Amino acid sequence: MADRLSGKTALVTAAAQGIGRATALAFAAEGAEVTATDINLDRLEELSGTPGISVRRLDVMDPQAVNSLAAELPPLDVLCNVAGFVHNGTILDCPEEDWDFSFDLNVKSMYRMIRAFLPAMLEGGGGSIINMASVASSLRGLPNRCVYGASKAAVIGLTKSVAADFIKQGIRCNCICPGTIESPSLDDRINAFDDPVAARKAFIARQPIGRLGTPEEIAGMAVYLASDVAAYTTGTAMIVDGGVTL
Repeated sequence: MADRLSGKTALVTAAAQGIGRATALAFAAEGAEVTATDINLDRLEELSGTPGISVRRLDVMDPQAVNSLAAELPPLDVLCNVAGFVHNGTILDCPEEDWDFSFDLNVKSMYRMIRAFLPAMLEGGGGSIINMASVASSLRGLPNRCVYGASKAAVIGLTKSVAADFIKQGIRCNCICPGTIESPSLDDRINAFDDPVAARKAFIARQPIGRLGTPEEIAGMAVYLASDVAAYTTGTAMIVDGGVTL
């Protein structure tokens, strides 16, 4: 077993499935003590027997819950913000309530988490914050991803701001920008089409590399950013997209 994160404490949001789950498992496999959080406690409990992982229900849209957990846990070495939502549609398909929900979950939840956990990280001498962004952001405009792209562009801006403000205090803050990743969330979006088989083929056809990415491939980048190997890396948007932004 590798030990790139041996002795580190980490917290991962949206850890019940997809990228969050793969990241929690990868962190634990690398020796970290991981608090895996999600609102879906039933799915989250599937991780509870994994060495190095403890599970906690957390609604990242509930400021009181976030602050309470931050007060309860020991200082983190790694905070990985994965929770998010993919809205489908143009600006004309996005009423204000959908806009507000997307920004609350995709951006403000990261604001809440960082504000809550950063003070103890600073007291502990530093750490790594990893935010999940997307290639659908300031990196590239994609069809029918209006509010999603806008919110993920904001995540990149938030990441760079935190990195710049706390670089002298031992905090590294980076974000990961995935392309299209195989996940239960993607399956739900594909199955919502009238012809899911054709929809899946269309998703794959848009990938220059010829396939969808895997959660484990994103988790591998998260491990790198969490580890001391990335000690000289901060304020970056790490692209893992199978060539979408080429």
